[in-house]
Amino acid sequence: MIKHPWHETPVGDNPPEFINGIVEISTGMRTKYEVDKNTGLLKLDRILYSAVYYPANYGFIPQTLGDDHDPLDIMILCREPIQPLCLVPARVIGVMRMIDQGLGDEKILAVAENDANTKHLNDISELESHFKLELKEFFESYKKLENKIVTVPDFQDKQTAMKIIEKAMASYKTEFHK
Repeated sequence: MIKHPWHETPVGDNPPEFINGIVEISTGMRTKYEVDKNTGLLKLDRILYSAVYYPANYGFIPQTLGDDHDPLDIMILCREPIQPLCLVPARVIGVMRMIDQGLGDEKILAVAENDANTKHLNDISELESHFKLELKEFFESYKKLENKIVTVPDFQDKQTAMKIIEKAMASYKTEFHK
């Protein structure tokens, strides 16, 4: 029997700082995959309409529920692209606040614990300012040709990100453990 990655994968070893990420989209891809909520299979959502590529490994944190009623999004910083559906032990370093179609849609930023090139980062303040500009530019432009508006008002620190994760874990428990 196939386990559902959202519901049957542990949230992490020591959340909210040390969490698991499930990669849906590898760094450098234009294909947007999502784990299907019903089956747990990786489903092609769309090919990005714009000539841009995901700047980081992108996925979700299992057993969380964000304000958008989806698992909480995560970007896992790592030197290499990570295979979709890979379970990645990660450490939270911050959050990118995003507004998609008028609704909040936070993106947790974390580093892969098993990558010597990124695991030294402890907080979003240690990221290169240009890399944060690249993240902002990608998310503000990747839906423009779909006539959708996305804005990235700011980046916030590790403590803020961990509070968001705690809230998403509590929301998941309320919704799915009734």
